Amino acid sequence: MARNKVIKKLLVANRGEIALRVMRSAREMGIATVAVYSEADAGAPFVRFADEAVCIGPPPSRESYLRIDKLVEVCRKLKVDAVHPGYGFLSENGAFATALEKAGVLFVGPSPKAMEVMGDKLAAKEAVKAFGVPLVPGTEGAVSDPKEALAVAKTIKFPILIKAAAGGGGKGMRIVEDEAGLQEGLDRAISEAKNAFGDGSVFIEKYVEGPRHIEVQVLADTHGNVLYLFERECSVQRRHQKVVEEAPSAVLTPEMRKRMGEAAVNVARSVDYVGAGTVEFLLDANGDFYFMEMNTRLQVEHPVTELITGLDLVKEQLKVAMGEKLGFTQDDLRIHGHAIEVRVYAEDPSNNFLPDIGTLQTYRRPEGPGVRVDDGFEEGMTIPIHYDPMISKLIVHGADRDEAIARMARAIDDYAIRGVETTLPFCRYVMGHEAFRSGNYDTHFVRDHFTPEVLEGRDPEEAMAAALVAAVLREERLAGPVPRPASASGGSPWKLRRL
Repeated sequence: MARNKVIKKLLVANRGEIALRVMRSAREMGIATVAVYSEADAGAPFVRFADEAVCIGPPPSRESYLRIDKLVEVCRKLKVDAVHPGYGFLSENGAFATALEKAGVLFVGPSPKAMEVMGDKLAAKEAVKAFGVPLVPGTEGAVSDPKEALAVAKTIKFPILIKAAAGGGGKGMRIVEDEAGLQEGLDRAISEAKNAFGDGSVFIEKYVEGPRHIEVQVLADTHGNVLYLFERECSVQRRHQKVVEEAPSAVLTPEMRKRMGEAAVNVARSVDYVGAGTVEFLLDANGDFYFMEMNTRLQVEHPVTELITGLDLVKEQLKVAMGEKLGFTQDDLRIHGHAIEVRVYAEDPSNNFLPDIGTLQTYRRPEGPGVRVDDGFEEGMTIPIHYDPMISKLIVHGADRDEAIARMARAIDDYAIRGVETTLPFCRYVMGHEAFRSGNYDTHFVRDHFTPEVLEGRDPEEAMAAALVAAVLREERLAGPVPRPASASGGSPWKLRRL
């Protein structure tokens, strides 16, 4: 479909904070909005905010937010011009984009073909290889035969990583340390991939030890312009899913940033990408980086990029969808200050981050200079069991990284949530930890530095002792130096409130 259509009415095929965030930008552009919601979200703020709202089914997402037929029907009935998918649900579903195109409705995102290629990790690796993008050594195709897997593993050396070709969110992923664990790791990865994605295809890569997770925001229009909007560091994770993100990374030099950004642009060009997308890389201890995957949608953590660039990525998405040229060049882009985001999940970090449900008996957002909260809840609302347990995203911006860390610590202390356990105490712990404050951390931060005891209301001496125990355990695993216990200026980092 030619992208030269003016968007007057936009349907947001999502819920919660991202639906509300998209609608706010659309309203500023003079675009009317349509919300679709399940019965569980009938009283949600995003439903009230929209100009029109339509209930599309019961709480389970397969009966509501994932019903392509119902969404297309609403578009036709309300004469919608375009659909913004947000993230999750149908945001990377080529069949949804195709169905909208057949109905004469713009999909605010890339082509179905781009989503299809980048949604398959093997196809993505094949596409970017011709553009000179660095890849982790491993198989070029799917592997199911243990003998073939062993031959590959011996070539690239253990440890290895078995990954689902259609995977995401850490599902269908197994680290195998040696030959003895290969068969079990292969079987489990294939089984989990089948259950999660309906596709048991897996492949093997060299396991990059102690990696950092760096992703690059790209933006492309329909006129051949592809730019990178710098990077985000996303290495603080639990269960392979991000909890803390910052921009820019504390370790990239200007030269590394340029090389990684140009590689991300080449990834986008390999599939004629249009719109906002994110190219994810692993960065090893030697400063070498490797392409991991591309997310063909807006990311949860996009606000940190907005804060350091001054751009509204949703508005840019909508302009691109209408066929407009990007209004700036690569040379126009600058990094302004430092931004950090923490994801506030209804999870109990003292109990292996297990999801928690309940009613928000108290819910008061932090305020003040440089503080932004993207959320979709209000005091008195209940956290639904049917969807992702994220309550909000707390984002701060400072003149530099030190100010951003101090501002985030203060904002977390000011965030009052009672009724459910949240990840806020864990995020406060991260802000005070020496590994994070120094920038010397990787994707194993939780494994190497965190024990639930530090969140159990102990006094500072007890908490520091627990942190030292974690450090000793880390030394035994890595045979490296014991890191100093965390400290922070302007107050103890161990003052972690259970709200």
